[in-house]
Amino acid sequence: MVVDAHTHLDLPEFDSDREEVIERARQAGLVAIITVGIDMESCKAALEIAQKHDFIYCSLGAHPHEAQTWSRSALDALRGMLDHPKAVAVGETGLDFYRNRSPRDDQERAFRDHIRLAVEKNLPVVVHDRDAHDETVEILSQERADRVGGVIHCFSGDTAMARSCLDMGFFISIPGIITFPKAEQIKEVARFVPLDRLLVETDAPFLAPVPRRGKRNESSFVVYTLEELARVKSAPVDQVAEITTQNAFSVFGLPQSLLHPNA
Repeated sequence: MVVDAHTHLDLPEFDSDREEVIERARQAGLVAIITVGIDMESCKAALEIAQKHDFIYCSLGAHPHEAQTWSRSALDALRGMLDHPKAVAVGETGLDFYRNRSPRDDQERAFRDHIRLAVEKNLPVVVHDRDAHDETVEILSQERADRVGGVIHCFSGDTAMARSCLDMGFFISIPGIITFPKAEQIKEVARFVPLDRLLVETDAPFLAPVPRRGKRNESSFVVYTLEELARVKSAPVDQVAEITTQNAFSVFGLPQSLLHPNA
């Protein structure tokens, strides 16, 4: 029993075998998948995928790479899509000062718009942060994101940032990077964060965990991340699976019926 808290099933890397990828996830024990839109077309595709599968839900937003095209019309379109019952979060949104594919001012403006929309819709925020730790925490604080909370996806900060995010009601999502031999910082963060505030994710098709590193990632591979998280936490795998699953159900408001499909 496990949830992939962040994947991108709409991306072209899955065009040739998307349904097989989804079926392998079911067979691996996944009870829910959150597929994440990164621009308006991606959001439409993510929502369509979620509508076809009872255990798939979506988070909808504009990735910081797309911030330079963010507009009032995009905001209005997103607002409408978020009314769908399969849309359970706003994002992925945030800041990426590593690639800088959009001007920083545009990234910050789009990020603030997403947080305000999340508050309006009473939905959690899914946050992307790369090389912008201080700025991300500052904007979350200024915009009172603690009113809705959410997920810091593919967490890459340190324990001080984790503490700030926890204080604002956010969950910390652990990617397959935790399986990499030299990934000491994320292991330290995983040890620091209480188990009842952790999620696991793939960010597929990116960041495949060991032993699939270098391959296309997919949701079924989240079990490797779960197993490594259990090892780092010195906790039984079943316990880590159960708690991180309940965490995902809590933050995304998923129906408990997914846990008992034959009841």
